[in-house]
Amino acid sequence: MEKRTLFLILLIVGTAFWGISFSVTKLAIGHGQPLLFLCYRFLLAAMVLSIIFWKQVKKLNATTIKTGASLAVSLVLGIYLQTLGITHTSASQCSFVAGITVVMIPVIKLMIYRKAAALKIWIAAGTALTGLFVISVTDKLSIGIGDLYTVTGAFCFAIYLIQVEKASKAGDIVPTIVPMFASCTLFTFLLALFQNDTVWLPLAQTFWLGIIFCALFSTAYMYTISNIAQKYISAERVSIIYLFEPVFGAFAAHFILGEAITSRLLIGGGLIFTATLISELKWRMPNQMDIVSLSKQKKG
Repeated sequence: MEKRTLFLILLIVGTAFWGISFSVTKLAIGHGQPLLFLCYRFLLAAMVLSIIFWKQVKKLNATTIKTGASLAVSLVLGIYLQTLGITHTSASQCSFVAGITVVMIPVIKLMIYRKAAALKIWIAAGTALTGLFVISVTDKLSIGIGDLYTVTGAFCFAIYLIQVEKASKAGDIVPTIVPMFASCTLFTFLLALFQNDTVWLPLAQTFWLGIIFCALFSTAYMYTISNIAQKYISAERVSIIYLFEPVFGAFAAHFILGEAITSRLLIGGGLIFTATLISELKWRMPNQMDIVSLSKQKKG
């Protein structure tokens, strides 16, 4: 099995963890303590990954620490805003709205780097955006505050994915993973420190169980796999693979939180799944196929 296919499968497994984490996070934080939850989540992830990548940790230098810290800024903003979104809307809706990252990445690349994505990526992004519209926009064509938080977080996350793609192509990105999560821990700790109502040791069991699940599976596992995968898969395709997340998220919210699976979720989810398939199709225009076949005939 080639590495690209392997990481594709590992990413899809990770999106299941991410999808479940929306419901787990909503249960864990209730209506408060999102910064503290993220702080402990990043801390545990950093500790676990420090053991796994101990060889890289021993060789840390200023460059890898700086790269990890720069990645942490957009990652913290993205996750924090989406965590806020969960407190104002349903877990299933939040997970679907977060998928708008897929549309933002090619647009940001076009505006900043003047780098146009392939036609099929735009078709997939448009299909995904249609699915998100079906799911999140109400009959009054309005979007709630929770969705606004989530969309803003998706923008920050799109920036993060583009940064990871750039860093992975510049060199080995594995040494930056532990510094990235350590920086995430520091940033969220400082933010929580300035909150007057922070309860540093919550008594709720769901809070700590949520931290364990999110730290190990949706943070340590998923972000490590996704960062390494972007050496073989573009940011646009990675973001579209992430659209499996809301599908898993909707079913997790149904079974864990008792949220309804509506026809809008099913239709929108179907469109998002179709977008994933479109992005992975290896297709050529007819004239391109003719040119390829002619070149093969000449070589023969």
